[in-house]
Amino acid sequence: MPGVVAIIIVLLVFPVIAIMGSVTIAAALGWALHRDAEDRNEGSELIDVNY
Repeated sequence: MPGVVAIIIVLLVFPVIAIMGSVTIAAALGWALHRDAEDRNEGSELIDVNY
């Protein structure tokens, strides 16, 4: 019986942990790529028309 409870808890918790980990990785990657793009294109007149 304790094994069944442990499996149910793992099945409920693991998807949440996996999704939150993916969200964290995506946010960090997006921030890093945005910063890199700003650094590479600093001084360009096209940046003003992007917003």
